[in-house]
Amino acid sequence: MEITLKDYETIRENLENNAVDMYRNPELGDEEYRAMRLLTEELKKHDFEIETNIVNRPTAFIGTYDSKKEGPTICYLAEYDALKGLGHACGHNLIGNMSIGAGILLSKHVDETGGKVVVVGTPAEETNGAKVPMAAEGIFDDMDVALMVHPSDVSSESGDMLAMDALQFDFYGKAAHAAGNPEEGINALDGVLQLFSGINALREHVQDDVRIHGIINNGGHAANIVPEHATAQFYIRANERDYLDEVVEKIRNVAKGAALMTGTEVVISNYELSYNNLIPNDTLSELFTKHHKKFTDRPINKKEKSTGSADIGDVSHRIPALHPYVGMNCPGVKAHTPEFREQTITEDGFKAMEEAVLALANTGLELLENREVLEAVKEEQATRLKK
Repeated sequence: MEITLKDYETIRENLENNAVDMYRNPELGDEEYRAMRLLTEELKKHDFEIETNIVNRPTAFIGTYDSKKEGPTICYLAEYDALKGLGHACGHNLIGNMSIGAGILLSKHVDETGGKVVVVGTPAEETNGAKVPMAAEGIFDDMDVALMVHPSDVSSESGDMLAMDALQFDFYGKAAHAAGNPEEGINALDGVLQLFSGINALREHVQDDVRIHGIINNGGHAANIVPEHATAQFYIRANERDYLDEVVEKIRNVAKGAALMTGTEVVISNYELSYNNLIPNDTLSELFTKHHKKFTDRPINKKEKSTGSADIGDVSHRIPALHPYVGMNCPGVKAHTPEFREQTITEDGFKAMEEAVLALANTGLELLENREVLEAVKEEQATRLKK
């Protein structure tokens, strides 16, 4: 059995209209009410049962089509938040529709194969990813696999992603007139500057996969006032969570040293949720690539070492997860740019959505029909988790 282009034609117009609507009405993380409504209403048309406000996130949802027969549960992950100031420059207007499209097409076969099709709407991937608390609270534990596709400039296989912590450093000192009585002040900004210096010295002594990048988002209010409060925010990434934890501990110590050097006090906190590294699953990736090749005439690149992070990493520590890329025929145009945003609503962007929906749906169908393949996916997952 195969899900075909003819099947996709039955939902093409609605998916494309939704993608354009989301492009024109971008919503930031946890504010995606319009997008959630568009996606869930489409699922309801195809007899999915909808539950909202998952893990106390008002724009999160779970759509379920249950065959009422024994079988696996195939999960598709939908993202639909936009970037501040850039709109859908990461293509989430396509991602959300890719996942509901695949879920809808697969639901037409699950009554025969048995099992369930679930679409999980996951807000705020760009900032405070809902997949993290969803994974922690066991939302995915009764599901067999989690599948999604991300648009990109070119197509490539599913690989890995870095673990990430988002740390904020608040340094506190004492205000004083910088010219009149500077000796009475304690400069909080000096603490932040020493933090940057210490982190720059640390870079020489960490593994090549580590990425540390930050900003000063509060450095004081006027040049003639000693800053009593200054703040820096950093993203810190590494291939594996265990090593990332080691690096973060070193950076915490750098911050404490910066405070000691400058006579300030420092408070360290997470300003966004931490993300786990994505555990790759080659069996699942090869299955998806096999189906993707049926619907594209463009190359599919081998997976490359990632330098990015996403909250699907936390899902992959619970169940096998897939995160390949489908090309929009724009080599060199990278995500988080206006050019990438505009590409999502072109014919090439819609072609990428078509390829993703059909490949995702057929991957799910093969997992439902061939339990040996599903067991192989799970065996690889178990092996990787033991390492």
